[in-house]
Amino acid sequence: MSILPNAFGRRSTQIEPVAPPVRDAPRPAEPVQTQTPEQPGPTTQLRMACLAQLDPVAIANMSADRVVVEVERVLGEIATARRFQLNAREQHQLAGELVDDMLGLGPLEPLLEDDSITDIMVNGPNRVFIERSGKVVLSDIRFRDAAHVANISQRIASAIGRRIDESSPMVDARLKDGSRVNIVFPPLALDGPYISIRKFARQQIDFAKLIGYGSLTQSVARVLEVAGRCRLNVVISGGTGSGKTTLMNAMSRLIDHGERIITIEDAAELQLQQPHVVRMETRPSSLEGRGEVTQRDLIHNALRMRPDRIIVGEVRGSEAFDMLQAMNTGHDGSMSTVHANTTRDAVTRIENMVQMGNMGLPSRSIRQQFVGAVDLIVQVERHRDGKRRVTQVTDVCGLEGDTVILNDIFSYQVEGETLTGGLVGRYRVNRARPSFHQRLSYFGLDRAWTSALEEPET
Repeated sequence: MSILPNAFGRRSTQIEPVAPPVRDAPRPAEPVQTQTPEQPGPTTQLRMACLAQLDPVAIANMSADRVVVEVERVLGEIATARRFQLNAREQHQLAGELVDDMLGLGPLEPLLEDDSITDIMVNGPNRVFIERSGKVVLSDIRFRDAAHVANISQRIASAIGRRIDESSPMVDARLKDGSRVNIVFPPLALDGPYISIRKFARQQIDFAKLIGYGSLTQSVARVLEVAGRCRLNVVISGGTGSGKTTLMNAMSRLIDHGERIITIEDAAELQLQQPHVVRMETRPSSLEGRGEVTQRDLIHNALRMRPDRIIVGEVRGSEAFDMLQAMNTGHDGSMSTVHANTTRDAVTRIENMVQMGNMGLPSRSIRQQFVGAVDLIVQVERHRDGKRRVTQVTDVCGLEGDTVILNDIFSYQVEGETLTGGLVGRYRVNRARPSFHQRLSYFGLDRAWTSALEEPET
């Protein structure tokens, strides 16, 4: 026994820095290894034991509140039997998480309940970003692992009959409240499944609320109201997240309840309040590559359904030609949205999308179709202060040579900035007679249009 200390003592005198305490420094990291699938921690053990004891059939027939009570009871019994220390607050929190996993969307439920959040972006299990008041920040929400995110993703897709897996790694879906969801799955997603949720306000947003938010002024709202009532064909353009669908929902509230409206969307987002609304949604192809139904197919069918107005949620491709055809064939008051930076860009984008359909039409013919179909283009934009504003209301005047003539009725100009970072601006108003003045007179709204332009800016 004396040889070991002597030998150890000789080594320590020669190389003093290499001592046993230094070698043992990494040992504090060993407890982390106990949190493995083979040796789960107390919380994971509680979760697994509780799920094993619950009857899925009985849970399916209970209300959400009753399920929470039942889960808390089971958790308490298991914690007592296994001598886990669990106070009432921790027990209630764990029960809520389990119920969210079983009946909802897991960790995303608190974010979905928060009305101040407009966007939820899941970039893998440990990075969940939210947008609040126009600003994107990292939240404290975490998933257990990538498999947990995948589980929630598949639940969202299956709820509307879509699928998401390695063979079909991208999907557009929606939640029960109409919120839009996009999911990207591995192998396209390198850090685990990505989920992007665009939430919609639970309360219906009308022009009065948009004025309160600072998105437009009373005079702009009045002009758009007149445009809706006299059945002008309107295209709403803007960037991603600029508020195009919100503005379309607000304008649709002005449609007469006696009209038959057909909506066509990739993922149903519109929230029309009229009693006679026919909602249609596209369908992707099956695993065998059959059964796909595009927006073009739905527009073709909608023309046979005796519509008064056709509303296309968003034009992305060759269906732009069919949208123009519908607006040109007696379906006045139709609306659609398109991604564009300005109203002039919207004209170019629609022309390009028509050409994507390989119609073989010359540019002048497409522009003539556009001028005959669209009366008004409304541009919305999300500014750097986080606010979404109507920046242009443009009259499509006609065609001069090969150029589409546009006239800005309203044009928003930024004039300064407040101490808190908010932008200050005003609308420049063009009071020239619009190209659709005859239609305004037909509906008896020409004076209302003129008085709206004369209203002072507030």
